[in-house]
Amino acid sequence: MDITRENTALLVVDMQNGFLEDKGSMAAVGLPHEELRPAVPGCRTLIDAARAAGVPVIFTRYVFQPDYADGGVLPNHIVPAMKEVGALAAGSWDAEIVDGLAPAEGEIVIDKSRPSSFYGTRLEPVLTNLGIRSLVICGVTTNICVETTARDAGQRDYYVHVVSDATAEFDQARHEHALTGIGFLFGWINTVDDVLTAWS
Repeated sequence: MDITRENTALLVVDMQNGFLEDKGSMAAVGLPHEELRPAVPGCRTLIDAARAAGVPVIFTRYVFQPDYADGGVLPNHIVPAMKEVGALAAGSWDAEIVDGLAPAEGEIVIDKSRPSSFYGTRLEPVLTNLGIRSLVICGVTTNICVETTARDAGQRDYYVHVVSDATAEFDQARHEHALTGIGFLFGWINTVDDVLTAWS
């Protein structure tokens, strides 16, 4: 399936301070946040290319209410250290998109409290209103929020393109495993250069 400009959006998943920065919450709970930073240059290139090509750019943020009332099992039971360090709390620096990838005026930001960008959010109505049928997905983490979003998009019959060198995971093996799963049944795995060629 070829990547197109028409009826296509770039979805930038969870490129937030909490995941990527040294003072972020993932570093605070002991996760190797530096493993996620290789996604930054690819995301930057894709965002610039999308804007130049007239392709809508949509950002997501993984955000919890400050009291974690919407946190569910993950911060309250599976990784309670997230709650202890105030991970991804609404209104915090931790929850904001990193400076180098900040949305431009008018670009849409979708807040979510689960891995999928579709679950409990307004993403699908936004895509419908924009006439979007294809998604180019980049961001973090490959095995959790990117993959869950890609699976949900594929099940909704969007044409899904996940960009292998603009995504990253805490563990390289899980990064590769996620890409294999997505490419097997839910969409296509592409590179930054593939997208640049399609949008040039």
